[in-house]
Amino acid sequence: MKASVYCIAQTVDQANVIVDELRLAGFSNNDISALLPDKRTTQDFAHEHNTKAPEGATAGGVAGMGVGAALGWLAGIGSLAIPGVGPFIAAGPILGALGGAAVGTAAGGVIGALVGMGIPEFEAKRYDDKIRGGNILISVHTDDSKERDKAKEIFKRCNAEDISTSTEAKAGGKAA
Repeated sequence: MKASVYCIAQTVDQANVIVDELRLAGFSNNDISALLPDKRTTQDFAHEHNTKAPEGATAGGVAGMGVGAALGWLAGIGSLAIPGVGPFIAAGPILGALGGAAVGTAAGGVIGALVGMGIPEFEAKRYDDKIRGGNILISVHTDDSKERDKAKEIFKRCNAEDISTSTEAKAGGKAA
């Protein structure tokens, strides 16, 4: 059964180690996601990005993001401005989820996107609080229990917090 394994990293350095470990274990850059607050100044944000998405998410270049080498290798890295929430840096499949309908209103935001990805609402709220507090959400797509166990072991070995697993949402937004 396909599922995703999630954790919280406390620093960008820790997140980079986790992503490196996942990649070394054979997980694809397309299967790994990261979400973190964009701590650059508003002035930097305005100069480096072009607003293109009408639903309130903004995607732009990644030059000078300072997210670290491992996170920089992930698929589709970009910045998002979520109305009522603030700027974030996202990479991997979570970027698409955040750029979708869940971001259309401030009430949807990160929680709506995470719930849409199959995370139970109470866990999505916990992750949202941690991310807003400066932590980094990392997730990895897994195809079977062996991969799930491998991802959990990497998260534990790297001292990640709040490790959990959720069944991935099927097309149409319902969990499998």
